[in-house]
Amino acid sequence: MAQASTALTLTLPSEREIVMTRVFDAPRELVFEAHSKCEHMSRWWGPRRHTTTVDKMDVRPGGVWRYVSRDADGNEYGFHGEYREVVRPERLVATFEFEPMPGHVSVETLTLVEYEGKTTLTNTMLESGMEAGMRETYDRLAEYIERLK
Repeated sequence: MAQASTALTLTLPSEREIVMTRVFDAPRELVFEAHSKCEHMSRWWGPRRHTTTVDKMDVRPGGVWRYVSRDADGNEYGFHGEYREVVRPERLVATFEFEPMPGHVSVETLTLVEYEGKTTLTNTMLESGMEAGMRETYDRLAEYIERLK
């Protein structure tokens, strides 16, 4: 198992906003690719105890995405959204909605900045209670990127 480049850092710039930052030991093109291709997302997105299926993933402004996460008991949890901005390989802006809570739509802004071969990922979103899951998800992403390199 690969060592994480750094721990996930969480900051709360306002009552409702959360900013998650993590450095990955990989070029930003690779980190962006891991976020923008179906075959990659299903291998790292979500908690370890779940499997993820990418139902839709059309990475372009106006394109939609949908993932289904399944636990060991067969329970399914759907997530979906729409891409609002795509600037390869530095920025993705998309809506995010947890299907069991319809109408609670947030906007996530993902930025990637590379310095000396390492990429700082910053994800800004509304506080949702899913921060623990994101921590584990980014651990999985770091491990997956190590395999891709």
